[in-house]
Amino acid sequence: MVKDNVIEKIIRKAKEHGCQVATDEYLSGHTTFKIGGPCKAFISINSIDCLNDLIEIADKENYPYFVLGKGSNLLFDDKGFNGVIFHLGSDFSKISLIDETTIKAEAGCSLINVCRFAYENGLGGLEFAFGIPGSVGGAVYMNAGAYGGEIKDVLVSAKVIYKGKISDINSNDMDLSYRHSIFQNNGSIITEAVFKLYKKDKSEIKSLMDDYLKRRKNKQPLEYPNGGSTFKRPAGQFAGKLIEDSGLRGFSVGNAEVSKKHCGFVINKGNATFEDVTALIERVQKTVMEKTGFFLECEVEVVRYKSDEVKH
Repeated sequence: MVKDNVIEKIIRKAKEHGCQVATDEYLSGHTTFKIGGPCKAFISINSIDCLNDLIEIADKENYPYFVLGKGSNLLFDDKGFNGVIFHLGSDFSKISLIDETTIKAEAGCSLINVCRFAYENGLGGLEFAFGIPGSVGGAVYMNAGAYGGEIKDVLVSAKVIYKGKISDINSNDMDLSYRHSIFQNNGSIITEAVFKLYKKDKSEIKSLMDDYLKRRKNKQPLEYPNGGSTFKRPAGQFAGKLIEDSGLRGFSVGNAEVSKKHCGFVINKGNATFEDVTALIERVQKTVMEKTGFFLECEVEVVRYKSDEVKH
């Protein structure tokens, strides 16, 4: 009953801010894996003040919440999420120039759109990220990277909500490393990021972006729902090669499969369940460890229904 009262309070405050609210919304429609049951409430956030107010209520009542962007790199339980989803979407997707070489982008903005904006303004440095299907917030949170580049290479600062306060944090204070940031441990919510780029010929930018996108289409199983690269790269190794060398190319559990196109990806071949994917991930980890001695750490964030204390 207490929790029901809390969700009603959160919804009431969200509506006061003019947010769209849906109850029992299935998360399968909001993730690239196309897997996930219903949440208690799905709130489309329209301002940083609104998000701060709602987080304050949830924190005070110890009510579980999850801040969602584009839904890549995530696997939600088929039972759903036993809490509220704060969605940073179209109302959190503004991009602008601070000066000739500096871009500011809100956390819900598509990383692909930021790359396009950089190209349109003749700014290089973000080409590596073209095609990464996540949001700005998620990219900073994970220190996303590809083709030799990482977000930390161009990130200047981020605006965050932490313990009820809105503040700016310098990239040097984010503990950025391979697929890691301080935000994974301290509970801060990223609302905006600033990137420092450099002037570059637009034709060179486009050539690189086109090349990286072509490589993605040729090598990655984009034709199937997936969460992106399923496993982190062990030092000096490639997860996909270790999986292939362990004889797991095409191995499946239910409708979840180790992609035949790229073994580093677990794909949803059609109506795969949460249990299918998690069981396959565990099987891959166990087999690769037995055959190669390497443990593959999961890159996809797994959010289980009973995670009452999850705050992201």
